[in-house]
Amino acid sequence: MWFVFRCSFLPFRPLRAVAAVAAAVLAAGPAAGCADRGADRSDGRITVWSLENLPPRMEAARRIADDFEEESGIEVELVGVAEAQLPQMVMSAAAAGRLPDVIGAVPLAQVWQMHGNGLLDTRTAGGIVEELGPETFDRNALALASDGPVRLAVPSDAWLQVLAYRKDLFRRAGLPAPTTYDALLTAARTLDRGRTEGIAAATDPGDVFTQQSFEDLALANGCRLVDDWGAVALDSGPCRTAFGLYGELTAEHGPPGTQTVDTTRATYFSGRSAMLLWSSMVLDELAGLRADALPACPQCAGDPGFLARNTGIVTALRGPDGRAPAQYGEVTSWAVTRTAETSAARDFVRHMTGPGYEAWFGTAAEGKIPVRSGTRDDPDRYTRAWRSTPIGTDTRRPFDEVYPDALLDELLAGVGAMRRWGIAEGQGALVGATMGELPVPGVIGAVADGRITAAQAAREAAEEVEALRTSLE
Repeated sequence: MWFVFRCSFLPFRPLRAVAAVAAAVLAAGPAAGCADRGADRSDGRITVWSLENLPPRMEAARRIADDFEEESGIEVELVGVAEAQLPQMVMSAAAAGRLPDVIGAVPLAQVWQMHGNGLLDTRTAGGIVEELGPETFDRNALALASDGPVRLAVPSDAWLQVLAYRKDLFRRAGLPAPTTYDALLTAARTLDRGRTEGIAAATDPGDVFTQQSFEDLALANGCRLVDDWGAVALDSGPCRTAFGLYGELTAEHGPPGTQTVDTTRATYFSGRSAMLLWSSMVLDELAGLRADALPACPQCAGDPGFLARNTGIVTALRGPDGRAPAQYGEVTSWAVTRTAETSAARDFVRHMTGPGYEAWFGTAAEGKIPVRSGTRDDPDRYTRAWRSTPIGTDTRRPFDEVYPDALLDELLAGVGAMRRWGIAEGQGALVGATMGELPVPGVIGAVADGRITAAQAAREAAEEVEALRTSLE
């Protein structure tokens, strides 16, 4: 979906086309728009792209930007951009010498892609982090958005992949919380009966949500995209086990047919699934605070809070080959581009992670967990404010009135347990390529409908990712 202020439409191109544009930009050098403009040439006006492009969030961002304009005298042109379009838009803008000054809500893979293409002002990003205080940021979030000592961007907030489960059904069946592979599979087998499915998990071969869902379980078992030397590792024992688990869950204990981000949520909300693999962004909807996605279980008609009250949340799983519980999540950041008006861009990002920070994560607290805990003078200022931030759209209630403190503690701590394929190994460009070409969702779809085995899925995924890796060299 597009929602753009003062921005012309740019059609989507496949990742291979984006890579070709990137090569052209890098070959052209500064003439293609990669030379630093610098603060000494500031015209008092910056362009900011935001991937938070839904109308309510754009309106909230505009209000924060208005406050910044009033305080600083710097004019902000705010442009909403769809995440899937960002790589092509960035490369087209770079080729034309028209990069924005700042890009907000940038996922890790795209931060690393921009870094690999030499389009980030890492010096300014590092300076902002130092000025705000590295100790005020989550250490893991900083590491994921850094290339060794180089700060690629300024981390802003995060969301986590979570496993929701029906506590009432688990309790009646005498089952423990599904925190391990064994407990998860046992629960799916036990509770898959009658009109109730064991679990609702994504299988859509054309959706990045399927990769995010699988990667969450894969990370828990120590399955890696690449090893320490950069070799593709998807055809390893831990990965084959992960494909096997996901295959059995979806093929034998999930709803029939292709499962998407919408159908999985709808199945759980209707009371027809004992578990749901989704993101933390489901929490406001689960509590009945969004009119177009209300829980519809039989008990929910007379008790709208039934499903939320009877849902447990697991934030980190552990597989038999995993060294420790782990989980998938996303850190989004503020990226300053190489051609930014440095002083104005720095002031804007400092505002968005300082005076405007609470309003920013307040737009969707369940999906914008702060990765900056506070300030040097008030170390837990932002996490404290986040807990009581209202969540919901049509109805809004303070987060800590809807969910217990223990869950909020887990969400905050989950940022530190977050792992991501390829990032720690410096393979951010490859991660971005897999998100564009989706080789893993492709084999997941085939496993889920019984066309291939888990071993074949691991092998085919490894071969396709290896081809992507070779194409990036």
